[in-house]
Amino acid sequence: MQKPFLTILLLVLSLSLIAQPGNNRSSLTIEQIMQGEAFVGHLPEDIRWSEDSRTILFSWKPGEDGQRRLYKVAAAGNSEPRLLTLEEEKALPEEGDYNRDRSMKVYEKNGDLFLLESSTAKTKQLTNTVGEERSPQFSSDGARIVYTFDNNLYVWDKASGATEQLTDFRKGSKKEEPALPEYQQWLKEDQLRLFEVLRERKAKEEQRKAHREALKPHRPLEIYYGKKRLSNLQASPDLRFVTFRLAKDEDAKNTSVPEFVTESGYLDEQRARPKVGSPRDAYEMGIYDRQRDTFYMVDTKNLEGIYAKPAFLYEYHTGSEPFNPEYDNPKPTVILGPVFSEGGQAAVVVRSQDNKDRWTAALNLEQGTLNQLDWQHDEAWIGGPGIVRWDFSTGTLGWLNEELLYYQSEATGFSHLYTVNVRTGGKQALTNGAYEVLDVQLSRDKRFFYLTANAEGPQEQHFYRLPVSGGQLEKISARPGRYEASLSPDERSLAVRYSYSNQPWELYLLENKPGAKMERLTESTTEAFNSYSWREPQIINFKARDGAKVPARLYRPEDARPGGPAVIFVHGAGYLQNVHKWWSSYYREYMFHNLLVDNGYTVLDIDYRGSAGYGRNWRTAIYRHMGGKDLDDQVDGAQYLAEELGVDPQRIGIYGGSYGGFITLMGLFTSPGTFKAGAALRSVTDWAHYNHGYTSDILNTPVEDSLAYRRSSPIYFAEGLQDRLLILHGMVDDNVQFQDVVRLAQRLIELGKDNWEFAVFPVEKHGFVEPSSWADEYKRIFKLFEEELK
Repeated sequence: MQKPFLTILLLVLSLSLIAQPGNNRSSLTIEQIMQGEAFVGHLPEDIRWSEDSRTILFSWKPGEDGQRRLYKVAAAGNSEPRLLTLEEEKALPEEGDYNRDRSMKVYEKNGDLFLLESSTAKTKQLTNTVGEERSPQFSSDGARIVYTFDNNLYVWDKASGATEQLTDFRKGSKKEEPALPEYQQWLKEDQLRLFEVLRERKAKEEQRKAHREALKPHRPLEIYYGKKRLSNLQASPDLRFVTFRLAKDEDAKNTSVPEFVTESGYLDEQRARPKVGSPRDAYEMGIYDRQRDTFYMVDTKNLEGIYAKPAFLYEYHTGSEPFNPEYDNPKPTVILGPVFSEGGQAAVVVRSQDNKDRWTAALNLEQGTLNQLDWQHDEAWIGGPGIVRWDFSTGTLGWLNEELLYYQSEATGFSHLYTVNVRTGGKQALTNGAYEVLDVQLSRDKRFFYLTANAEGPQEQHFYRLPVSGGQLEKISARPGRYEASLSPDERSLAVRYSYSNQPWELYLLENKPGAKMERLTESTTEAFNSYSWREPQIINFKARDGAKVPARLYRPEDARPGGPAVIFVHGAGYLQNVHKWWSSYYREYMFHNLLVDNGYTVLDIDYRGSAGYGRNWRTAIYRHMGGKDLDDQVDGAQYLAEELGVDPQRIGIYGGSYGGFITLMGLFTSPGTFKAGAALRSVTDWAHYNHGYTSDILNTPVEDSLAYRRSSPIYFAEGLQDRLLILHGMVDDNVQFQDVVRLAQRLIELGKDNWEFAVFPVEKHGFVEPSSWADEYKRIFKLFEEELK
């Protein structure tokens, strides 16, 4: 009888020892970890260098008002970061444009222009106006500065101090003298025929008018652009040409988001985005030739594939006539750029509005024509690092010299760096392999590219140097993890924001050469955070039903036993990576997973089909069917947990936010019994109600491709709900709007479903802000899993 008693006694003693303060896995609470930065620490962000490469500046710890403050630390090392004074912060220069030898920099700050001398760091204020001067740049000879003011370009001459207006763009239409009615015109002409005095007076007035016109200084051509929007004014280096973009606003109906908890006490309604498939604005690029004093529009009709219809339309073809694979008119496009060479050549990126085509072309400024250099076509959608961005930028595009242009392409299935000869059209791949080039910077002497890439594997991102002619990547960084490197102006040093799986971001100094030792400059994490021994998730691959190897992060209890519970986490955004060896943007969820493991759960976090970091085929595997292979990966992950790790298949839960919430809904609705319970946070329930830019890439538009929307939207499968569902949503979410889940709630009510709950958060948008909201949300999720999976 004594042995069982001793066993129980030893177990109790063991448990009490585990609970002692000396063991750092005993005291995590949801309230703690959902404090966010207040618990983890405020990590360094927005890293930049001083002009002399001696000081690193960064955003760091907040002041009493809760706003982050700007700090600086000497790059020489052995010094502590120091908070900048208000006067120091006011005097800081902004990013700007350098002249050719980098002896001067012009920049804009608070709507005014400043000129900085690099050698002395002395700054001269050029303007001090109520209006806003923007986008200053040097002319090719460095003698003049071009800038934008009130939707026109101006140039300031350094030597004389004179300012000249280069363009005269005017909204609306030119006022013309109305033509006289026919009978009045006849009377006027008859009067002139009859009376000599009238003829003499008219002739003298015309002579005086001609004299006044001859005395006027030369002014730029008046260009009227009606009701369109004018933007992106850029002057060629010699200032002869000015390119501009015009946009015709279409009558797209906007959504609105009501705000219930307001300072005034009244309901406040915010204007929000249109829905996918709404009419799109039409764009065109124009060129103003100052020498010839004329303007003209850039023509895209000769681009390869500009008339081609996407393949999915064939599926909807009806009638006896054969399917016509071409449109009658060129596809609507957006022209991005231009990017000018030192000699004044121009290159642009042309993107079709259906995002299935991307052309890189040389722009003939005199003629307004395009010389196609590269055409990327994808029946799914064009994407990948350095290729497509949401801010109307060209992606990676630049000139090595007057012959070679560099750019990125997914031609091999992975985003790589290429050059093309603008005269011969010859292309060269500078990088190649089953990895992605994530960021590109050309050295000042144009001998090297500095790259960020995941060449060591998808789970790490390192900093490399590459000769501009191509060859072997030279790895500068060493430790596994992720490096966000900022190159000093003299290119001798790197200010590095570095993190690892269980180590938050800190600022380091690294000499710009292989094998150099990193020097840590910040200590950001709190004592409370440091008191816990955070797990390093194991990175595994499991086999999906189609044979694909699916990467995942695995968290397991140290004493995991067969038959235990498990939770699958589904990251959001769709095109995002969370299986990696750096500090996650989902850091609250990472900490929650540690808490779950402490409570006996196994956690699987999957980079399902559609995730970033794995190339084109992985990214586009969800084309025309979200909730297809991406959901299969979650279901196959559940099977892996049960068959390979011994988890009880009846005790598996699932949760996620945004796209992760969408997948949670699809899992519960279309694969009943796989997941005992699910928590869907800020979830898309019907893709026809989401935005255009993201959704139309993957599903086309609801009118053109209704089948894709029907099979991808959870609301159409709600009758399949059998397991317990918890829906959580912010009521002022202007991204995935509250209407989305309200519509689903009504559908569930009409279907008579009673195994679901709805938690709303009145003051939260898509990304929660208040720690109380975070804590309430995750306490509900934890309670759901405890009730259903334990």
